[in-house]
Amino acid sequence: MKADKDSVKRKISIARGQLDGILKMIDDDRYCVTIADQILASSAILKKAAQEVLEAHIRSCVRDALKTDEPNEKIEEALKVLEKMTAKA
Repeated sequence: MKADKDSVKRKISIARGQLDGILKMIDDDRYCVTIADQILASSAILKKAAQEVLEAHIRSCVRDALKTDEPNEKIEEALKVLEKMTAKA
């Protein structure tokens, strides 16, 4: 992985903590909107981590592939991930 590992791991750890908190909120029968807000916050941090990884992939792996005769595979991989990131659930 070419992304800043510490940064990505920090975001994933934050999301894990948020998810643990959400599970406790559910067990404690907390207010629905509060739980939904926390789910959205977790989703947002995971999206930021995915963006960071994809950006690093494009800046390194795709850039390196462009110097070869066969860059299409790396470009298509990045485009598929980008499509998933922007698809509406």
